[in-house]
Amino acid sequence: MTIIETERLLLRHIVSDDIWQLLRIYNKPENMRFISNGKYDWTMKELKEKYESTNKNYELGIGIFKIEQKENHKVIGEAGLFNSFKDHSKLELGYIIDSAFWNRGFGKETCKGLIEYGFESLKVNSMISRMYRKNTASVELSKKCGMKLIDNGITEKGDEFLVFEIRK
Repeated sequence: MTIIETERLLLRHIVSDDIWQLLRIYNKPENMRFISNGKYDWTMKELKEKYESTNKNYELGIGIFKIEQKENHKVIGEAGLFNSFKDHSKLELGYIIDSAFWNRGFGKETCKGLIEYGFESLKVNSMISRMYRKNTASVELSKKCGMKLIDNGITEKGDEFLVFEIRK
């Protein structure tokens, strides 16, 4: 089921047949270096369990979705909206795009699609994104999508993180 359609992309529900394609993305160290735990040696079972756990709320319109190109239906990553705050009026957005597709505007297109979907379809009041400061591509992308820096801090491992927000 397509949730979000942009000029070049479709964000769709993940089904069992998609997991092997997403596993390839999860097992590339460069794709995972800025993800909170940095794990890049996922098994099919682990990834399937992650999606089953996270996507329990698909009926609410939130969860992790696969990102695929319209022209060839190639899966290039995942993106999602998460109820991290137990408040459906404020969601967190996140994404992972395969490094083979970096620097082509897919991140911006994905984030703008998530933001529009959150405000227009889900009627949320605000969305946030969190990232490590050293993830300069995501920091710049947040700014390009109209998000404003609202907080920062240091993780238990000593890494600086930033929190961006966009309000309706």
